[in-house]
Amino acid sequence: MSQLLSFITDKTLALLLPVIVYWVFSGFFYFVSELRVPFFEKYRNHTPEEEKAKNQVTVKEVITNVLIQQFIQTLLGLIVVAAEGEEEVDYSFTPTKFLADQYQKDCFHILSLTSVCPSSPSSAYLLAVTSQIMTWVVLPFARFLVAMLVLDTIQYFLHRWFHTNTYLYRKFHSIHHRVYCPYAFGALYNHPLEGFLLDSLGTSVAFAASGLSTRGAIVFFTFATIKTVDDHCGYSLPFDPLQRLFGNNSAYHDIHHQLYGLKNNYSQPFFTHWDRLLGTYVSPSEIKLKRSERKAEKNANANTNASAHTTQRSATVINGSLRKSNRVRI
Repeated sequence: MSQLLSFITDKTLALLLPVIVYWVFSGFFYFVSELRVPFFEKYRNHTPEEEKAKNQVTVKEVITNVLIQQFIQTLLGLIVVAAEGEEEVDYSFTPTKFLADQYQKDCFHILSLTSVCPSSPSSAYLLAVTSQIMTWVVLPFARFLVAMLVLDTIQYFLHRWFHTNTYLYRKFHSIHHRVYCPYAFGALYNHPLEGFLLDSLGTSVAFAASGLSTRGAIVFFTFATIKTVDDHCGYSLPFDPLQRLFGNNSAYHDIHHQLYGLKNNYSQPFFTHWDRLLGTYVSPSEIKLKRSERKAEKNANANTNASAHTTQRSATVINGSLRKSNRVRI
């Protein structure tokens, strides 16, 4: 069977590539944060001082925790791969393959409805092209979308359960919320059991339910990893395509990590429909507006106090002058 890379099987690549991408992508944000690159500083969700003061766990502890989880999950995955063996898949695409594709009957039916003779050379070519598009574009995209929706559903309800159940939150999920001000390395900082249920089991069920191929799994697992890291990167970047395309982004998830947002924005890692449908949605723009109002109110109060203080001082000076004047007359 043809593999993407000659030195590693596709199934093994599906397990290892997300791990590699996790550290490369989060490493980029780590160095941007540590170096305080001026271009990125204006997009920070929290100041470095706030991160240091509020986060209850060190970066070293976070990295150690994530590495242990990834080691266990990858090891289990490799054991499963070894037990199952590699699937025999023909990735070559020839006209014969397209004509013999499982969608041939559907394409034939479509052509018959349009009064085109399926036996003519032009119709045969159209059938081949249509089958090719269905096989390599439409079906993979549909399966990918199903995988995203299934993973979102699993993670929303499990995530919400870990919050609404006091024991589960205190014993397991509170570990993740020790990172009060999210940063990229902390994306998968969880209790191992929670990490297994939400990440390992969640993605496995999404993969199985969607019918993705092994190569589809490589793309899906890697993309989900990139998306999760980006959601925890600590920056609201207007030029980030993921943050522009998805409403569930860094600013959205940051709300959930704050004390006022613990019971909101459970959705992860792709969409926000479950939060919207079940009344747990809070938009970043709403929070931004409230912060602006509080800031304006604070400034107004400060100005009022300053004016009152100035008036009081002026009155004191005037009274002092009058008393001095009276003493002079006497």
